[in-house]
Amino acid sequence: MTTAYSRCPVGASTQGRVKAAPSMDRYEPLRRRTIALVGLMGVGKSSVGRRLASALNLPFRDADAEVEAAAGRSIPEIFAALGEPAFRDGERRVIARLLEGPPHVLATGGGAFMNDETRGLIKQRAVSVWLKADLDILARRVGRKDSRPLIAGKDPMEVLKEQAAVRYPVYAQADVTVETGDAAHHITVGHVIEALTSYLGEPAE
Repeated sequence: MTTAYSRCPVGASTQGRVKAAPSMDRYEPLRRRTIALVGLMGVGKSSVGRRLASALNLPFRDADAEVEAAAGRSIPEIFAALGEPAFRDGERRVIARLLEGPPHVLATGGGAFMNDETRGLIKQRAVSVWLKADLDILARRVGRKDSRPLIAGKDPMEVLKEQAAVRYPVYAQADVTVETGDAAHHITVGHVIEALTSYLGEPAE
């Protein structure tokens, strides 16, 4: 579901003096569980995730990078040598391992949330956020790179349309949906924090 955004003050005035709340207190409810970012390629899960983790003082983990580290080769190399099923199996195992750890911000691969087991683990152990943007924006972004195996030699827009038709109904099961548009990543981070705050509730006074 898509949550409404809300803003809360960071301090209050008492007898003419400003009583400043500790900067991280307002985010304490957001740091109790892992925050898993899901969405199509090019939506900014890694870039937004790094900035979100910094804003919340949480570790950041990128599932794709973790898969590459575990396999000792790049994702294009995994696809070329072992195929997509092997990559998906490794992705599933890596995400399961990461979700066993302390709370962090996790950027998942575009297909990770499609796996029933992975989706179930995220529902149990994390708060999921679907980052959503118009396909023309995503096609422009992913078209700048040639390192994505799923669009190699293909029309990015056609691939994204096919993926959206299959994946959007599943992404819609995420706890929070944030429409990113073409906003700068730091703006999207603010929207994610507002949406998560609304979803998880404000800290107690």
